[in-house]
Amino acid sequence: MSEKGDVDLTGAKQNTGVWLVKVPKYLAQQWAKASGRGEVGKLRISKNQGKAEVAFTLNEELTTLDSKGEKTSIVHVPREHPFTMQTVGGQTLAVFTETSSGQAEADGSASGPGPGLDKIALEGVVVQRAECRPAVSENYMRLKKLQIEASSKPMRLSQQLDKAVTTNYKPVANHANNLEYEKKKKEEGKRARADKQQVLDMLFSAFEKHQYYNIKDLVDITKQPVIYLKEILRDIGIYNVKGTHKNTWELKPEYRHYQGEEKSE
Repeated sequence: MSEKGDVDLTGAKQNTGVWLVKVPKYLAQQWAKASGRGEVGKLRISKNQGKAEVAFTLNEELTTLDSKGEKTSIVHVPREHPFTMQTVGGQTLAVFTETSSGQAEADGSASGPGPGLDKIALEGVVVQRAECRPAVSENYMRLKKLQIEASSKPMRLSQQLDKAVTTNYKPVANHANNLEYEKKKKEEGKRARADKQQVLDMLFSAFEKHQYYNIKDLVDITKQPVIYLKEILRDIGIYNVKGTHKNTWELKPEYRHYQGEEKSE
């Protein structure tokens, strides 16, 4: 929230009563088009058998609606709007106004560094609630039809293309990463399982050169499927999950006897 100044409670001291009226959206939009003094219509208050009857009549020049897509005729909003009166219902409601910071500075109410503080004033306490509803007429029915047609229009429309899309954003049937993965998977599937002893000989021969290998290098050396190769490695090797040689395989101590023989010599 922005910093505010003091609240002017003159309206409360004068016991000013105000009405809180709910109006249709189209009516508020038409009011915003008013020029000159901002006069938008007339409010009539009468009594019928001791009961108050209130109605609002919109000015004639504000009845024309800016309708997009309406080609057959000009759409006019209803002029007559009777009020449906409601009670406040035990609630305490008030109406406030807020002046701009520039106005507050002109009045000398600003203090401290920076722009002047906004001024808030209490205009009055709500003593009556009401709802402004349009009277059912030909103009009202035409307006509702226009609103329904506008709300039923899809936000996105499909369009048939006469030419093929030639931009860089043209959709592809399959991405390069997927193709590479499928190719790799097929190659592994084609690899025939060699005899276990033959694979062991290749592994022992490799570990005589280096102590640690990752699974990818062992697959390249033995040309065996990964699953089959791991089954054999679990029998003769240890998989390092931490340390300097993380994610690599090495031979179990009982299979490193040849290294000990070389050192003893």
